[in-house]
Amino acid sequence: MDKPEVTLENYEAVYAYYRDHQQNRMLAKLAYASLYAKYRPRVVYADDAKAQLAGLVKSGRVLIVAANHITHSDQYTLAATAWNTPLRRAIGRTRVLAKDELFVDPDLHKKVDMMGGIPVFRSKNYGLRAVADAGRLMMDVSAERLCRGDNLAIFPEGTCNEDDPTRLQHINSGIGHIAKRAADRGVSPVLLSIGLSYGPDAHGPDPENVKSASVFVGEPLFDLPAKPMDIAHVVQKELQIAVDGAVAAY
Repeated sequence: MDKPEVTLENYEAVYAYYRDHQQNRMLAKLAYASLYAKYRPRVVYADDAKAQLAGLVKSGRVLIVAANHITHSDQYTLAATAWNTPLRRAIGRTRVLAKDELFVDPDLHKKVDMMGGIPVFRSKNYGLRAVADAGRLMMDVSAERLCRGDNLAIFPEGTCNEDDPTRLQHINSGIGHIAKRAADRGVSPVLLSIGLSYGPDAHGPDPENVKSASVFVGEPLFDLPAKPMDIAHVVQKELQIAVDGAVAAY
């Protein structure tokens, strides 16, 4: 299938493409390794989280990885973290929800595809009603990829936190709907919360000190509630714990 233009008007073709898209896994590993060499995040774990994560990845159990969103470099920090943790084994079978603006420039589009990106059309850009159908299809595709054995990485705040990097913004139910749709298909993903911190003076869209992140990997959460909003509340709680850990470790 030819790669479609990533526009809201073309969303059906976009998600038909990303329902099956698979990047070159070797190139993805090289890209992740290169990002680790550049960003070198300092990773700390909750008690027993590293061993549990290693076991989950080895067993093939699917994960929803939720991370806080502070800067435009967060996706690179998260990729660098994956290379230096048990998540390395999951490179090439992890989808990353990414804003549609990243798919406009052809060169950047190619890079985001290599990282496993799936476009998201955000209501802040188009309006809630305009993106409703595209959003539902995106959640269906994300759930289906989980059911096929892929992991899913999400910044559930949806936009950069330009106010207080130590406190999460409100998390809506989108992540909960994806988890529920996967569960309805017979696959119950494990939640992995990852907190990022660049220090007290580095937050907002374009901080200067993005290379020195501390990263806190929370303990995997195996049992999620049944309702999407309840799942979102759990993510809010667990991810705030991870953010607190990253801030304390900085």
